[in-house]
Amino acid sequence: MKVCVLIPSYNESKTISGIVRSIKTKGYDVLVVDDGSTDDTAKAAAREGAVVISHGKNLGKGASIKEGFGYILSTTNYEVIIIMDGDGQHQPEEVDKFLVHADRYNDDLVIGNRMGYTKNMPLSRLLTNKLTSFLISSICKQRIPDTQCGFRLLRRSALERLDLTSSKYDTESEMLIKASRKGFKIASLPVKTIYSGEKSEIHPVKDSIRFIFLFVKSYFSRNN
Repeated sequence: MKVCVLIPSYNESKTISGIVRSIKTKGYDVLVVDDGSTDDTAKAAAREGAVVISHGKNLGKGASIKEGFGYILSTTNYEVIIIMDGDGQHQPEEVDKFLVHADRYNDDLVIGNRMGYTKNMPLSRLLTNKLTSFLISSICKQRIPDTQCGFRLLRRSALERLDLTSSKYDTESEMLIKASRKGFKIASLPVKTIYSGEKSEIHPVKDSIRFIFLFVKSYFSRNN
């Protein structure tokens, strides 16, 4: 099984080297999409052996994910893509857990579930995640405990049939909605997350508006 770990990153020079190094040690290829960082994220990732795509300016996490997907589909033959954050919240040692689960149960998409490890999660994020997960689950007609977790696995065969249009943080929700409507098998897997107190790149007002728009659009398209 040919595996690529896709890491959308923005100003992650303090953490990206260790993450890429840990993943490369496992024998997996790494693709880092540097979303207009003003630090040395791109150089640090490249030094550790990652393939790096750089944006000239910050376009949003969703744009970085889609850029990575486009590269993978057009220039590689990877069968499985693991997506994880570059800020150190997601643990490289858990990559294998996703692969084992997907292989054992033949899942098309596996998403991390942080809800068992919420002790250090900021309260505002916890409440937002629970509400968002409830709404997305209702659209998908299946329970997905943590729809906002960026740590996930996606098979190439599923990716080839997803037409993602969002470019910000709502891309991850759109991915789940469209995957469920295509009939893909979605599973959740408990993951540990480290919260270091770094400032989140999520913009509460703007991203909430984008999510509401996505939810309303998805709800009415489901019922038409």
